Amino acid sequence: MANSYQAPEQAVSEAIGQSDAFLAFQERLSAVAGVARPVILLGERGTGKELAAIRLHYLSTRWDKPLLTLNCAALPASLLESELFGHEPGAFTGALKVRHGRFEAARQGTLFLDEAAAIPLSVQEKILRVVEYGTFERLGSSEQKRVDVRLIAAANADLAAMARQGTFKPDLLDRLSFEVLHLPPLRARHGDIPLLAARFAARMQAELGHKSPPEFTSAAMATLEAHPWPGNVRELKNVVERAVFRAAGKRIRQVDFDPFASPFPPLPPLPAPAFTAPPAVQASLSAAPLPSDPPSLPASLPDALASLENRLVHDALAKANHNQRRAAELLGLSYHAFRGVYRRVRGGKGG
Repeated sequence: MANSYQAPEQAVSEAIGQSDAFLAFQERLSAVAGVARPVILLGERGTGKELAAIRLHYLSTRWDKPLLTLNCAALPASLLESELFGHEPGAFTGALKVRHGRFEAARQGTLFLDEAAAIPLSVQEKILRVVEYGTFERLGSSEQKRVDVRLIAAANADLAAMARQGTFKPDLLDRLSFEVLHLPPLRARHGDIPLLAARFAARMQAELGHKSPPEFTSAAMATLEAHPWPGNVRELKNVVERAVFRAAGKRIRQVDFDPFASPFPPLPPLPAPAFTAPPAVQASLSAAPLPSDPPSLPASLPDALASLENRLVHDALAKANHNQRRAAELLGLSYHAFRGVYRRVRGGKGG
């Protein structure tokens, strides 16, 4: 949900690359970092939006002030509002004392709102007031609080389309978009995969205590470079770490993109159960071969079934010399079941 203060080492160690797309993004990020205005980070999942926010903070003049992050999709609207703006005692059930919200805790620093597309409109209205006037009210209070916070918002959704559809406030989007930075997906960062893979592999190798540096075969690296990476850098990190672990200190010859795929062959389909009709039914069917042209349908299915039932019962009785137990056996029925059918055929009369 909410994190306070993260070391810049993570942002530096994983935000590496040499592709034109990556370097152009970093250049724009560095240029806007020193300007105390809101920034929107747009990118697919796993592209490193939080790492970009950390770099924005530590490259700014607020680097020695608090950096707080909040995943807006992790909280319902009521709790999100309290988390951002704080509350007074009695503001709602369970509010027993004053709570400072994220805006107050990030005073003079940076507040990073991840998954900003999930912020409800009612909360967006209050955030807009903070951005425009630098003031807000805690829940349960009418006292105006002043705050100086730089906002960074991130989303993997089209916020402009949401604003046109009425699910994101256009005024807030205008205020937040002093600069909009689009994080390049990994598939657009040509040449960065070997660099990132080597970094992630070396880290995992050290964590496992292996002394020899990790090495990919050319085939394994070619497989990495050919993958479309829908999960971007986060997916690459998981795949490489898993490959290093499974290689157990040896050369990495194979990578696994889907650990959920079963290595076993699928269960063959079950054969259809064999069905052998009772002798009386077989005799009736063989005695009445189907014509080349399909017959006209009876008036109703119940009438057709009753007619077939009548004929089978009489045929079975004839073959059994009117011995009802033997007729029941020919039809594959118990004696009591046969008696029920027989009474029905006879119109309810006993046999």
